[in-house]
Amino acid sequence: MTQSLSQVEIEPLLDLYLETEFTFRPVGPVAAALSLLERAEQDFVLDWIRRIATTHITLAFDFAKRAPDLIERFDQRVIEAWAVHLCDTYDRAGMYAALEVAGQVGNFMQQREGHAAGALFEDIAPVLGNFVHGLSGRKLKLEQGDAAWTDGERICLPAIIAALAGRSDNFKLAKAMVAFQWAQTRFGTLRPALQAICATHADPARALRQFHGLETLRLTARLGRELPGLHREMQRLSQQLEPPIEPAWLELAAPLLTPEATVEDSLALLDAAYALPDFPARCYQGELRSDAVAAARAARLDKEKARLRVKLADLAEEARRHKPENPDKPDAREHFEVDTEDQEGRLDFEITLDGAPIAPPDDVKQLLPSVHLDFGQIPPEYLVPAGDGEYDPSLYEDQPADPDAVWQGTYHEVGALFYPEWDLGRQHYRKNWCVMREKEVKPVHDDFPRLTLSKHAALVKNLRKSFEAMRDENRLLKRQTQGDEIDLDALVEALADSRDGREMSDRLFMHMHRAERNIAVAFMVDMSGSTRGWINEAEREALILLCEALEKLGDRYAIYGFSGITRKRCELFRIKTFGEPYTEEVRARIAGIAPQEYTRMGFAIRHLSKLLNEVEARTRILVTLSDGRPDDYFDAYRGPYGIEDTRMALLEARRSGIHPFCITIDKDARDYLPHMYGAARYVILDDVSQLPGKVADIYRWLTR
Repeated sequence: MTQSLSQVEIEPLLDLYLETEFTFRPVGPVAAALSLLERAEQDFVLDWIRRIATTHITLAFDFAKRAPDLIERFDQRVIEAWAVHLCDTYDRAGMYAALEVAGQVGNFMQQREGHAAGALFEDIAPVLGNFVHGLSGRKLKLEQGDAAWTDGERICLPAIIAALAGRSDNFKLAKAMVAFQWAQTRFGTLRPALQAICATHADPARALRQFHGLETLRLTARLGRELPGLHREMQRLSQQLEPPIEPAWLELAAPLLTPEATVEDSLALLDAAYALPDFPARCYQGELRSDAVAAARAARLDKEKARLRVKLADLAEEARRHKPENPDKPDAREHFEVDTEDQEGRLDFEITLDGAPIAPPDDVKQLLPSVHLDFGQIPPEYLVPAGDGEYDPSLYEDQPADPDAVWQGTYHEVGALFYPEWDLGRQHYRKNWCVMREKEVKPVHDDFPRLTLSKHAALVKNLRKSFEAMRDENRLLKRQTQGDEIDLDALVEALADSRDGREMSDRLFMHMHRAERNIAVAFMVDMSGSTRGWINEAEREALILLCEALEKLGDRYAIYGFSGITRKRCELFRIKTFGEPYTEEVRARIAGIAPQEYTRMGFAIRHLSKLLNEVEARTRILVTLSDGRPDDYFDAYRGPYGIEDTRMALLEARRSGIHPFCITIDKDARDYLPHMYGAARYVILDDVSQLPGKVADIYRWLTR
């Protein structure tokens, strides 16, 4: 067993981590307390002091003082979860909020003694997100919150669910919570005006809780029919955590357990339930927040009515173009009807126009369930096509925030996407750390594309030929059961097997196979300020040449530029999306690529990885064109922090099946690119003028 560190050995480490030369922290008493721990415990505490100090020294010193007591009382995984929570709070809300979390560590630990086996939101969210998306009804977002609840558009879960001893059971409890919140949206709980209804009672909050209890019994029975396996787990978990429901409640709620029961039946029983003792809450039911439900519904109704009526007007116009004119009814108004089938928990809609069934587009398919959930039907007035100019598009279309306007005056994050960032010192992600917006590259309609094609005319001709050859190249398949020629190697092996008494293989042929390409490629172009001049021109020329060649090949490709200045202003510039054809407008955007700010890379890799994974392709490639290492403005991102975040983003991309590659002109790139990309995943060009010709050759090599 390794000997524990003494106070004398610990003090210099604390001096280093806590910068006592400048902060004058009294580390002697802390070192004395830590010297009494086992060596493994000392290593754990010192490591976390160092990690937290990279976030803020005050928080690290506070943790150091509390650590001996925490080590004695709690599992190390619990302490680690609290330490990460402490740093996340500082990231999100600042020092005051973080110190408040530190001061409440006892309550945190007591409430979360099961953390070691708890289900963490960040771990379970991807799985449960897919689970809820597979259920019928409105598409619900899964978000982290202070409790389990829903407003009808999102489901919130707490950061940690740790009510049970086992990690598996805690995950099942989280799944039950999600299913129950979904059931509230799907089976009508959120449809009535709950605030007004409960306001008729002396204690509206208690009336809401009793109504929630009635609905808990109704929906639990409904889930028993829709999801019987999960229902059995819900009952088992409830039996472990809560006392049985009183007979008076079961007797009152008996009508709610039938398949025909609706939310109106629960409302009819509310007065009787109000007279009963408080309903004993079930572990999976969460909270019913009528104010949040009403706010979300109010914002949704008018917008969805306008959106559906406008979409129906588009469908009617499309049908009109394909229908012969009827001189007897020149002004006939189209009549839409919707038949709804609600069976086994699934909502299916059949839409007809003047009695003839039509296939609605995806956006209409998404609107119909949402409207039905709000009303229990599709109201007739929703099925009247909108007249010309009846609605202002701003009333029903989501209006993205102007990505430039948000920087004027007080900064706010409306309309942004958020991405995590790997903190090297903390050895954990900073959640929702990078504030990212997509922007359009302002097109420049000049002669740059034409001049580029003229300047590199011979190269363009060769590229087109070589890419056409790639499109048409064949592959020789050996050891086939049938083919054009004998596979001599396979035949020799088969004859040898026959002589040895083994069965002779029938895979003795070979034939040429036309290789079908199924590739999607995203080009990530460095638009940092350091690309000014020849580098920027070479990048633009390379993209023009590459696009000309790729059009011959037929691969799906997208082009985005990236830049940023601090984590609060991470910008991705749309040049060409995957679904966009290569047009004069795209050429003008390439011509408009201009240097911006700094080279914060992690967010761009994560966002483009997300876009790539939304494309159906057998092979997905992410190619970065850059002139230097990750960097940002007076920021920790400079140096090892930025390199490690970029490396982690690339690892995430590779785990999702994406193949990253980097093309750079930074002569010092050998110091960091092998660590970030790995061997044979990058190329360094000695001369920027080589870029236009080399990038196409590299693409051929990558996609063979």
